[in-house]
Amino acid sequence: MDILKHYKIWFAISLCVILVGIGMFAINGLNEGIDFQGGTQIQYNLNETFDTKDIEEGLDGVNKDLNSAVIKTGIDETRDQEVIIRTTTSLSVDDRAEIETMIKSLYPNAEHRSTDQYSASVGNEIKTRALWAVIIAAAGMLVYITFRFEIVFGVAAILALLHDVAILLSVYAIFQVPVNSAFIAAVLTVVGYSINDTIVVFDRIRENVKFEKRPDYFEIANKSLKQTIVRSINTSVTTLLVIGSLYVLGVDSIKELAFPLMAGVLAGTYSSIFIASPLWALWKRSRADKQQHYKSVQ
Repeated sequence: MDILKHYKIWFAISLCVILVGIGMFAINGLNEGIDFQGGTQIQYNLNETFDTKDIEEGLDGVNKDLNSAVIKTGIDETRDQEVIIRTTTSLSVDDRAEIETMIKSLYPNAEHRSTDQYSASVGNEIKTRALWAVIIAAAGMLVYITFRFEIVFGVAAILALLHDVAILLSVYAIFQVPVNSAFIAAVLTVVGYSINDTIVVFDRIRENVKFEKRPDYFEIANKSLKQTIVRSINTSVTTLLVIGSLYVLGVDSIKELAFPLMAGVLAGTYSSIFIASPLWALWKRSRADKQQHYKSVQ
């Protein structure tokens, strides 16, 4: 399979997904949770199993404009009795009293666990720190890869990372996955996973370049991908099996992290094979052509 021959197709696929994500972001924005937007979180032990739909309908009866989420915290029927109600609206004492009355009417043995208020200023600080975390991580990776390999590898790897982050943001925008503290964990996990896979491919490219006196960079990249693609796919499949199990068997809060992680792992594997290597080959070929042109002019 000549992977690099069709690099325009691979780039176009990524561009289409990102453009759809940008469009959905322009229409709906991101579904920011209370970690970023601020709001109120109330936790109850209902002392019996329950259906989240019943509580959601009860909240509509309290206030139809209430932007809320109902989350189960248990992992099986014996412990599946606690619920968290999150709302991006800062609830007053009267609002919380109405909600408690509604809960008691549905589940008479319910016990109030806790009530927490979140400030939007805290969410802004989290966003700023998350952005700096990604920037510092990317800069550190660029320095390491440039030192370990060369600047072309480093820039190609960072562009692939930006691609993965853009795909992950698109997934959040398209599927309206709640953006909360788990979002930061998802981004940093995907960045770390993707760069690891990319370095494996780049290391093989570097080894193969040594054996070519007049290197054809597209041919070298193709050869290196053929030698590493099985490893990349096997690693991704085993990772997806674990994360997929968490998504299927986990509670709602785990699913909010597992789903973006699955998308991120797929994006990271895709970029290592179809984005990073073609970028390296294109840049190297462009530099070689310029050097050849300069020599011919002289």
